[in-house]
Amino acid sequence: MTFAFVFPGQGSQSLGMLADLSEHFPQVKSTFSEASDVLGYDLWNLVQNGPESDLNQTDRTQPAMLTAGIAVWRCWQHQSSLKPAFLAGHSLGEYSALVAAEAMSFTDAVKLVKMRGQFMQEAVPSGEGAMAAILGLEDAEVTEICQQASDAGVVEAVNFNSPGQVVIAGSDAAVKKAIEIATDKGAKRALLLPVSVPSHCALMRPAADRLKQELATVTINTPNIAVIHNASVTSSSDSAEIRDLLTQQLFSPVRWVETIQHLAGNGVTSLVECGPGKVLAGLTKRIDKTVAALPVFDPASLEKAIQALGEAS
Repeated sequence: MTFAFVFPGQGSQSLGMLADLSEHFPQVKSTFSEASDVLGYDLWNLVQNGPESDLNQTDRTQPAMLTAGIAVWRCWQHQSSLKPAFLAGHSLGEYSALVAAEAMSFTDAVKLVKMRGQFMQEAVPSGEGAMAAILGLEDAEVTEICQQASDAGVVEAVNFNSPGQVVIAGSDAAVKKAIEIATDKGAKRALLLPVSVPSHCALMRPAADRLKQELATVTINTPNIAVIHNASVTSSSDSAEIRDLLTQQLFSPVRWVETIQHLAGNGVTSLVECGPGKVLAGLTKRIDKTVAALPVFDPASLEKAIQALGEAS
């Protein structure tokens, strides 16, 4: 049986995440300790005790989510010899996937995503960018709405999360204009998201230029498990191409619907969401009901997923 692991990105973080898992698996706290040594602050304490406003700062959210994903991955490896055929991550989660594939060291990834968060935050002054979720319209309709609203500034469809769920990003005025147009066109919901950075749109190009310079200093190996990239919906064994795809990812859409379809088309019948929350499992059910989605975030869900895949293999 063919299965894949997927790693969530920003938005799945919460205070107290992985606390249950840490009580049963020392790998959780040791992974967070490794990250803390790189960051220069106690990441586990932040994740458990907050303040929540600090955890939700993008330059802190990104290392926290990367570390959470790798902590769960290490618990899986400790408990099971079952190995996925593919890896993928939603936006930031792509870095977790590359670490799991041993294409990038964990400590290098922690440094990179901290800087990625800083570069993204600095690319657009606070209050000038926005993101919004548009529910109940076709992808093409949302893209057209963004074009209609673009006279007010940059606005693009940036996350194709599931059929009828598209996230847009850009300048504050243009996103708000797109929300008005989407509502007029019959969107079920069109609402601003509580984020400080308009990810994956053209406003992130300055951040991408800075990230490209940092990526050039990091060793990237051939992944030992195929990683499906957000920007291309393909895997790559070439380190230069992987660097390019991570750079492009900052100002390109997250093609998540296509990613799940690609995995299913390559024989994947089960998907393990590796990290806090169940966001990707929920999206998978809406994209392709034939793919079983197994979120892993505590001892019970870890055991359940191992049993489900062990019995099926």
